[in-house]
Order: sequence, then C-alpha cells, then structure tokens
Amino acid sequence: MDTESLLLGVDGGGTRCRARLCTFEGKMLGGGLAGPVNIRLALEDSLAEVFGAAARCFRNAGLAVEEHIVVACLALAGANEPIILAELRRYEHPFKTAVYTTDSHAACVGAHRGQDGGVIIIGTGSLGEAIVGGRRHRVGGWGFPVSDEGSGAWLGCEAARRTLWALDGRTPWTPLLTRIAERFDLDPHEIVRWMSDARPGNFATLAPLVIDWALRDDPFGRELTTAAARHIECLAERLLDIGAKRLSLMGGLAKSMEPWLSPWMRQWLVPPAAGALTGAVELARAKALEGAAA
Repeated sequence: MDTESLLLGVDGGGTRCRARLCTFEGKMLGGGLAGPVNIRLALEDSLAEVFGAAARCFRNAGLAVEEHIVVACLALAGANEPIILAELRRYEHPFKTAVYTTDSHAACVGAHRGQDGGVIIIGTGSLGEAIVGGRRHRVGGWGFPVSDEGSGAWLGCEAARRTLWALDGRTPWTPLLTRIAERFDLDPHEIVRWMSDARPGNFATLAPLVIDWALRDDPFGRELTTAAARHIECLAERLLDIGAKRLSLMGGLAKSMEPWLSPWMRQWLVPPAAGALTGAVELARAKALEGAAA
C-alpha cells in the first residue's frame, strides 16, 4: 500500500475549478481555486485553470510538487468525450500519476461514499449519473445548447430568448423580462452581440434572476423554473429505471431547484454525504492502491 503518496483531487466545472491536496490517510494539506473549466470549448485554457488550482494547493500547503509522490484525480466536466479524453491523456502533468474522469463521477462517489446511488447535477450544466452494482451510468449532460436542459445555462438562454420576444412585441413584458432587458440597455442588438460570444457560464449568470422572480410569481419566471424542474425529473426517472435506489441533488442550483420538484421526486432524495472534491480524492486513493498492487 503506497501510503507515502499525496492525493490531489480536482473538481473542474463550468463555474469554477476547485482542488484539494491530502495525505493518503485523508488529512487536508491545502486547497486551491481557479476559474471555470470547459474542456469541450477551450481545452488549453481549461487545463491552465486546473493546473493553476493544483499549484495553489501546494503553495498553500508549503510543499513542492516535484518533491512528493502525487497521485491526482482530475474530475472535469466533459471528460467523458473519447477524443477529448485522449487529448487530456497526452498532456504533460507534474504528478506521478493522473487519472481523468468526469466531475459527475466524482460527485457520485462523494455523495454515496462509493456505494450505489445516483446524483443529478444542476449547475451551469445538468446531467444524471448513477453507480449501480459497481457500474457507471450517465444520462444527459451532452453539452449546451443541444443538451443540459434544466441547467443554469438553459434557464439563462430561455430567459434571453423571451426577452427578445418581448422586445419584438411578441410576448407581454413581465418584471423578469424587464430586468434582463435593462441589463442590455433595452437593445436587442446588445443581447445578440452578447450571445455571440457567451459561453454556458455566461448564460447561467441569468439563472438566479429567473428563479428569484419565479418566487415572486412572475409568469415567465414560474414557467421557466417549472419547466427546468420537469427536465430534472426526467433525468431522475431514467436513473431510477436503471436501478438507482437513492438520489442526491448537487451543483450550484440544487438547493434553489429542489422546492420546484414534485413530492414524488423528492421522496427519492437523500442529502449527499460529501461533494465532488471528496469523491475525486477517493478516486485518487483508489488509483494509488491500484498502482501499489500492480
């Protein structure tokens, strides 16, 4: 058993990247934060954030990566795509060993302590993942705009779309649409220019506004938030069909979206035992043990 190894877990999502450095026994030595990770749209920029977060861990711990045996699990949104995964594995890294997986896999491991169960991630993107009988299953999360329904990016895009409808005179104004339009000086061209360069995380910045106005009974706020909840429930239903017996909501919008889910859906929910960072560290530990046994 390679108990001399240090374990590094990285959780890289569309909003931010977090990293944690631990001893093999699990004592935290240092943490690090960096910007958003979207390896599908910007691989090199995303890896710069990943390695930047890792470097901050070592600085905060007062350690030098080259002086230690480091086993890393880099859990990144989009790392399930085969071509991107192959590219990731070709990149040089400063660790003894690095294993790549998705942030949803790490979240599922953390939420259920490596046991069977499922998670639904509701953040910048959305997806479901479950471990059933030791086997991984994934639903959704194929990337915005063709997937990730019910996510922050989806909510923001739908809200921007309806704001353009209001500016066209095709739908009535509501307080939500007015607030969004005011962000762009009531100019549809400003919205289009913004959308041309916007990434999923940019669209997701509008999601809290949608949910806030839904709670104030804004018609479009309620329509969009209710629709988002139905998309989340579709992910849940598929995970339950696969065989998951318990589900945890995770991600930046999980707490805000839970009240909008049906009572039937909520009966399957359990609080996550831990988060994706803990799961990434556990996957790094498993990799260290695997290497020691080889």
